[in-house]
Amino acid sequence: MSLRILATGGTFDKHYDEIAGKLGFGDSHLPAVIARSRMTVKAALEQLPLLDSLEMQDADRQRVLASCRASAESAIVIIHGTDTMRETGEVLGNAKLGKTIILTGAMIPYEIANSDALFNLGFACGVAQTLPSGVYVAMNGQVFGWDNVQKNRVAGVFQPG
Repeated sequence: MSLRILATGGTFDKHYDEIAGKLGFGDSHLPAVIARSRMTVKAALEQLPLLDSLEMQDADRQRVLASCRASAESAIVIIHGTDTMRETGEVLGNAKLGKTIILTGAMIPYEIANSDALFNLGFACGVAQTLPSGVYVAMNGQVFGWDNVQKNRVAGVFQPG
């Protein structure tokens, strides 16, 4: 089996600018993350414009949908900001692509200590190879259907809803 990984940004891919004291985007961390994970499944990485998910517009979600449609791989992992995963999941779910699509991300950027990014990516890649076709959110060791998930901002986790 082969896997497609789409990088769209989100906290996962943010860099800390020490001078400005802010998080922003530079180059994607995904090439290094994939190498560090020692994943042996063949994975094609596609980098879309990196955005905070709160800045994603309909056109950005359509670009994600177009990439999923065009993918030769039937298992797709999308690195996405956690705030609007459900909205992107809805676009993908309603398209009924007949592929297994997993949205994942991180609450703490990859490059910051104690990040959940590497675990979430590995978990998402694993379940992408085993779940039936559909659109899912995989965060912190749990999998949710795109239409039955919500971000609990107080606890910093995803839960049914």
